[in-house]
Amino acid sequence: MATVNVNRNVTDVFYRYKMPRINAKVEGKGNGIKTVIVNMAEVAKAIGRPATYPTKYFGCELGAQTQFDYKNERFIVNGSHDAAKLQDLLDGFIRKFVLCPECDNPETDLLVSTKKGTISQGCKACGFHGPLEVNHKVNTFILKNPPNMDPAAQGSSLTEGKRSKRSKKGTTENGNTTVGANGANESINNTSATISEGDSSNASQTAADIDIVVPKAADADDDDNWTVDVSEEAVRARLQDLTEGAKGMTISDDADKTEKERIDIFYEMVKHRRDAGQLDNVQVHKELHVEAERLDVVTKAPLVLAELLFSANINAEVRKHRNLLLRFTHNNSKAQRNLMGGIEQIIALHSAKLMDKVAGILKLFYDNDILEEKAILEWSQKVSKKYVPKETATEIHEKAKPFIQWLQEAEEEESSDEEEGEDSDVEIEYNDRARVEPLKKETVKPTPKKVEDDDDGEEIDIDDI
Repeated sequence: MATVNVNRNVTDVFYRYKMPRINAKVEGKGNGIKTVIVNMAEVAKAIGRPATYPTKYFGCELGAQTQFDYKNERFIVNGSHDAAKLQDLLDGFIRKFVLCPECDNPETDLLVSTKKGTISQGCKACGFHGPLEVNHKVNTFILKNPPNMDPAAQGSSLTEGKRSKRSKKGTTENGNTTVGANGANESINNTSATISEGDSSNASQTAADIDIVVPKAADADDDDNWTVDVSEEAVRARLQDLTEGAKGMTISDDADKTEKERIDIFYEMVKHRRDAGQLDNVQVHKELHVEAERLDVVTKAPLVLAELLFSANINAEVRKHRNLLLRFTHNNSKAQRNLMGGIEQIIALHSAKLMDKVAGILKLFYDNDILEEKAILEWSQKVSKKYVPKETATEIHEKAKPFIQWLQEAEEEESSDEEEGEDSDVEIEYNDRARVEPLKKETVKPTPKKVEDDDDGEEIDIDDI
């Protein structure tokens, strides 16, 4: 079967997201002509949406009725339509209801709340999560038929539906069938007008047809038959499948609060997790970081962590919470600077036990990669009264001098070793050249001297040589 890229704007032949090309077959003639999308079930599976959604989308765009035969996997659009035209329409559906608005990736899910009447979209690739911004007629259909709905509950074929339930519903005096999910009496003619978009000539549909297109045409007792639980708990469970990044983008009024109020919210969350003994869990670390990002207090978070995690036994506590601290300070100079302020506060609070250990405490943070050399050296350049009184800050800087001096000397030694290495290479190259020229001169001139100074004093015939 021929396949195409899900996002046909991508021309890369190695694009990993593929779908079958639409295969359509025209059946019937005259007013009964219709187009059967033979492989709509396979196409829908490839794009991660129920087959009814794109079929309904085709009907809305073409102004035609649609029919769904779940048992035989026949998805029908009234009228004659060629496969190429439907393929182009499918591109529009994918762009509106499948592709992520942030990364154009089709790894998305639609999250439908029938109670609130909202549709949101979550991307498993980039973590995007937000309301569906598309305003289309299909939105109403999606709200009435969430993605988790069991098609079998609607009837295994086009004509079956919920016909077996009719005897329980009864009819009104004028022969109109009760079809509303809320128990309201609606006439067949009015209902047929709502299911036929752009085709008013079919207002005389049979009651069986109405049962097909209106899946909620049952009393309240039938709700469990056509859908799974869409309660707050069920929606929350499905949200857990999204990435942490998606959770972090949840809309909240907390963004309008002051920085102090947002820090207090983060403080309470960390305190709750600490008291519950959950700070050893990596998943909790991720949740805390996501919450800090949502509240926009990532750089200030180390101040809160220092207050809640450290005590006079700071040496053991640093090792215990190293991974959590790294999640906030790694490659974040501002967060490291605020952590230095939090360390100052802890040392000031337990000065009797910790003041003489300042150098060792800083080295512990440095050895565990929580604080970088650059951040420590910048901190050492200026005594600040931002976190503790100036007298206390001055004393802490004095106690830290041995470690600061060690850092500076280690940096100077590294730079000098590099310079010496470069100089030695040049010197070796120069000496090698110097040894070559004298050797050539000495091998040329010894022979004439031996010929002139012959010990016997005899003359030498040059012709005999």
